[in-house]
Amino acid sequence: MKLASYMTDGKSAFGVVTGDGVITLNDRLRARYPTLRDALAGGALEEIASTAKSARPDRKLSEVRFLPPIPNPEKIMCVGINYKSHAAEHGQEAPKLPNIFTRFVNTLVPHEGEMIRPKVSTSFDFEGELAVIIGRLCRGVPRERAEEVVFGYTCANDVTARDLQARDGQWTRAKGFDTFCPLGPWMETGTNPTDLELTTTVNGEIRQQARTSELLWDVPGLIAYVSQVMTLLPGDVLLTGTPAGVGPLTDGDEVSVTIESIGTLTNRVVIGD
Repeated sequence: MKLASYMTDGKSAFGVVTGDGVITLNDRLRARYPTLRDALAGGALEEIASTAKSARPDRKLSEVRFLPPIPNPEKIMCVGINYKSHAAEHGQEAPKLPNIFTRFVNTLVPHEGEMIRPKVSTSFDFEGELAVIIGRLCRGVPRERAEEVVFGYTCANDVTARDLQARDGQWTRAKGFDTFCPLGPWMETGTNPTDLELTTTVNGEIRQQARTSELLWDVPGLIAYVSQVMTLLPGDVLLTGTPAGVGPLTDGDEVSVTIESIGTLTNRVVIGD
């Protein structure tokens, strides 16, 4: 099941994507859940699936403006250097433990939204990634039970001002600009993340191609590691790392991150202040 958040008729909404349409759920669930994050927190997955099963699409996908699947997560956690190939292209050894850093909500931008390149950076890099959406409150999750706390998966682009990262050594600053985390177009609840193909293109040219089976730390391992430290909440987002092939973008470039069985996230670069 594919779930999306979007704007329609001037209001934010969420619904189930089916074919080229979407079944808007807000009113069908009696307006009890203002956002998809609220629906996750309310344990509404079965109700969502049951409601959508007997409903017909009320909007074409072309008629809505996408929002990030979870527009308002409490936490956005990311993993640096989680593919051997990415470590090698940076001349580094694979780290012995996951390198966890955080993002903030201001960095999120939806499918078909614009990535704004800041003028203070001359090296603005794409990084295609698989993202995990947490489905329920949890802490200290053993890896063998990690699947139970996942709601779904989506595509992400972990954009980085690479020159600032290299010069200052500050990952949060280099990745913290507005619009530096495209996420979407929707999340898929029924996929297995073990061995999915990930492809990133720039203006139609393939720049990254890998499989999630190449991750140094897989999804269950990452959830177990992070949840040792902090309580995870419904709607929290975990970016799992990028493979080799990252590179700079220029104004007008169109970047697409495609993940097998999930979909394609596409965004365009524009120059900012």
